[in-house]
Amino acid sequence: MTGSNHERNRLSRVVTRSGDHGETGLADGRRLAKDTATIELLGELDELNARLGSLSVSLTGEPDKLAFVREQQQAVFDLGGFVAMGAMAVASQLPSLERLDAWIEAGNRDLPPLKEFILPGGTEAMARAHLVRTATRRAERLAWSWCQEGGDASERAPLATYLNRLSDAWFVFARLLDRDGQHTVYWRGSAASD
Repeated sequence: MTGSNHERNRLSRVVTRSGDHGETGLADGRRLAKDTATIELLGELDELNARLGSLSVSLTGEPDKLAFVREQQQAVFDLGGFVAMGAMAVASQLPSLERLDAWIEAGNRDLPPLKEFILPGGTEAMARAHLVRTATRRAERLAWSWCQEGGDASERAPLATYLNRLSDAWFVFARLLDRDGQHTVYWRGSAASD
């Protein structure tokens, strides 16, 4: 076979049959039951990335927003890699929480203050952004379980913290998709009885 490692396929087989008895393999060679927090978290991160892909296709004509989604797809994939390797990377190898915080602050700066809760929906892109937000929250909850499962919770916590902040970012993102408020659906609250 000729060519460098980069030219060879990363995955030679899709069907391995090695998971047919309720276990799956990690990148570091360990095999775990499929209902452990580690494997559940990997599944949630995979689903989150798929939802990000779905959101991306609804962002035609929104290059800045599409770029943010693509950046976070890469970050979520990296987070899955850290989990699959079985060893938490040092904080410098995680996606930048400071960069994400700055994005949230900048995005929120020009939005009007919220006076009522927002219901998911509005436009297709807004609805997809809210699905991404809830999938991120679900992944975060599992990440905290994963932190406890590993016995080195303080080393793993930055990953869960990133997911926590990322779900906040998706709320701001959904609002930015309707900056003028034409499509935002607000909860009626006590006004429903009027």
